[in-house]
Amino acid sequence: MPVERERLDADVLIVGAGPAGLACALHLTRLIAQHNAAGANPEFSAENIYVLEKAREIGAHQLSGAVMDPRGLAELVPDWEKTAPLESPVTDDAAFVLTSANVWKLPITPPPLRNHGNYIISLNKLVKWLGGLVEKSGVNLFTQFAGRNLIYEGGGIAGVITEDKGVDKEGKPKDNFTPGYELRAKVTVLAEGPRGSLTKEMVNRLKLDGLNPQVYGIGIKELWEVPPGRINPGYVAHTLGWPLDSSMYGGGWMYGLPGNRVSMGMVIGLDYHDPRFDPHEAFQKYKTHPFVKRVLEGGKLVRYGAKTVPYGGWYSMPRQYVDGGLIIGDSASLLNSQRLKGIHIAIKSGMLAAETVFEALKTGDASAKTLSAFPRKIEQSWIKKELWAVRNFHQGFQHGLYAGLFHAGMQFVTGGRGLIDPMKIRPGHEEYHKLNGKEPAPVRFKGDGALTFDRLTDVYHSGTRHEEDQPCHLIVSNLDVCATKCVTEYGNPCQYFCPAAVYEMVQEKGLPKLKINASNCVHCKTCDIADPYEIITWVPPEGGGGPNYEGM
Repeated sequence: MPVERERLDADVLIVGAGPAGLACALHLTRLIAQHNAAGANPEFSAENIYVLEKAREIGAHQLSGAVMDPRGLAELVPDWEKTAPLESPVTDDAAFVLTSANVWKLPITPPPLRNHGNYIISLNKLVKWLGGLVEKSGVNLFTQFAGRNLIYEGGGIAGVITEDKGVDKEGKPKDNFTPGYELRAKVTVLAEGPRGSLTKEMVNRLKLDGLNPQVYGIGIKELWEVPPGRINPGYVAHTLGWPLDSSMYGGGWMYGLPGNRVSMGMVIGLDYHDPRFDPHEAFQKYKTHPFVKRVLEGGKLVRYGAKTVPYGGWYSMPRQYVDGGLIIGDSASLLNSQRLKGIHIAIKSGMLAAETVFEALKTGDASAKTLSAFPRKIEQSWIKKELWAVRNFHQGFQHGLYAGLFHAGMQFVTGGRGLIDPMKIRPGHEEYHKLNGKEPAPVRFKGDGALTFDRLTDVYHSGTRHEEDQPCHLIVSNLDVCATKCVTEYGNPCQYFCPAAVYEMVQEKGLPKLKINASNCVHCKTCDIADPYEIITWVPPEGGGGPNYEGM
């Protein structure tokens, strides 16, 4: 029998309480307040705006480097310098090239890595603060609720169904079973971040793909407390080179925070060739370099996290509007991969979406024709100017570091065009080289427990928690592929690319079998991206599950 669901109707439903979604909600309430104060009709209410957030509290799933360009925040919250939770202004920055034992400081920091005027922040704290402003404005903000399915209507969408709660591993209702809500809205805004599950489904179903497929990187981060004097607050260092080879795209960072803390990590393009490359292991080795070790040695790991980053840029943007719906922020490929910055763009995209949605509410027309004003607003804003100048940036690195640096230089002098425009690219999972069947399985990295760690230790420091007795939220459509074809062709790369030890190949009756440790999942969605056969689908677990990126 079909499940009976309580239906709630709203003017606007925003899925995802990150920078983009919260900026959309906050700006929309201000537009409504101005409209109502002027005595215009019809009158609207902020209470008819719903924001869904799958984390157990606002900000818990927000992970970023993060050095923030304040441009977007300054437009959203004019007194941001007095009220926002900023860790430190950037006081100094530098770029370095690492070999296995040496380090060279670049005499000139490349322009994209210059950060004077920017701020080191905790994205977790920033989003909590924005969430407080949104709640004060009267918006209904629901935590621990994930959008599980879209409601399709005509050629667009009309809302979402939230996940059922209280379902056991076999999919049967438990004593505490509560069916998900049917949330309908005049406009639904998808602000799910990278590889949003609803966005992915809608883009595929309604054929909204951009010129290029989306490509991604994985960012792995740790927050440390270190002995006094190791790094100054406001100091930003970016590194290139070891332990990555010249065929790979990526690098590391260290940011100095107040209170003798350091944010450090590594971001790696998910278009490398070796299916047994282990991003988590590469990051742990990074910390053993003398340049990095001198900062961390004697310190203490506080937090760990991982997330994916959309690298595709302008040419990977999906169509961002349908009847009744918009896609914003990272879900819409609105990130500058050259600068590794997207918070300011996400905020601005949320504001432009709010203006588009408000016009739809006033006219009573939320058709695709009306909502198509959103991409036009993007093109008329500074978002277009910033992203157009780097429209071919990541594509230039598809043949390695040196070719990428050459292309980057050509693009710099030609305003983003380079030698080829548009430059095409393939999905990252198509870049794996097949194995010849003779390679021995790599020895798994264990760490020393002081400077370097295995993945389970890091997962513990992510604060990840899931209800154990629930359906697996990592859906593998054909397990036979994992135990046969993938074993010989790629050596089961899910064991290596996952930074949380979710996927494990075990022996059962002498045959290989995939074991999924779903409770370890930190919601980075790398598996949904990097699986060579595209048979893994990440869907939201029961609301409230996942990491807790406190202070990250």
